[in-house]
Amino acid sequence: MTKKRTAEAVVISDVHLGTYGCHAKELSRYLHNLSTPILILNGDIIDGWAFKKKYFPADHIRVIQRILKLMSEGTKVYYLTGNHDEMMRRFSGFTAGNLVIDDKLLLILDDKVHWFFHGDVFDITMKQSKWLAKLGGKGYDILIKFNRFVNVVLSKMGREKISLSKKIKNSVKQAVSFISDFEQTAIDIAAENEYDYVLCGHIHQPEDRIVDVKGKIIHYLNSGDWVENLTALEFNEGKWNLIRYEDLHFDEQAINEAQNQSHSIPNIQQLYENIVLSTGNR
Repeated sequence: MTKKRTAEAVVISDVHLGTYGCHAKELSRYLHNLSTPILILNGDIIDGWAFKKKYFPADHIRVIQRILKLMSEGTKVYYLTGNHDEMMRRFSGFTAGNLVIDDKLLLILDDKVHWFFHGDVFDITMKQSKWLAKLGGKGYDILIKFNRFVNVVLSKMGREKISLSKKIKNSVKQAVSFISDFEQTAIDIAAENEYDYVLCGHIHQPEDRIVDVKGKIIHYLNSGDWVENLTALEFNEGKWNLIRYEDLHFDEQAINEAQNQSHSIPNIQQLYENIVLSTGNR
């Protein structure tokens, strides 16, 4: 049996289950090979904006099964809501066994105060023009699908894959400015509250940097996403590490055998009733 990756805490965000851009198969592999006492799902795990019965394939359901399996093995799972899974926000404060649903989290790790939250509260578009944000989300989904088609063609030509959305973000001054403002706002608020670490998602931009704010050292981290970057944050021995899926190695045979031995995959109606509707019966 392959030795699992171990971490004292793990953060993933912006998975967007239920969308064509989600790399659920890769995330399922990552979670299958993981052992941790704390898993923080930092928003936009299930994409409620795009949730449709006709598209929620087995790979997406397996991600949820892997999370449930970790919970059954003793992992404490904190589900921190984001804008795409805001339907869960009415359950903030809900606790059942190893599951906690909330909109933010403070944890003491290695005697340091860590502040976890998704980050959409800083997004002016979400506050004032939600319809515009949803329209942008649909455009992003279309771009991701087109990008996958382009990368298939490039792979057959023996050329390196590209990320069209990254190129657009990097070439549009306003997008670059938004990311910079987002990070600085999170850092400034963390400094005001005497937190040591601030860990966000939302902008799909993995980051790990240390900033001095008037003598207060703030460590800013962003867990990235599982649409483009396929990244996570792992905490071990007092240090956070930004993990990239492309740098990991897996025992494919062991993973396939485990999936074949897993419980049957429920249909999307069962999934919705079990996860969303049943949560209201607390």
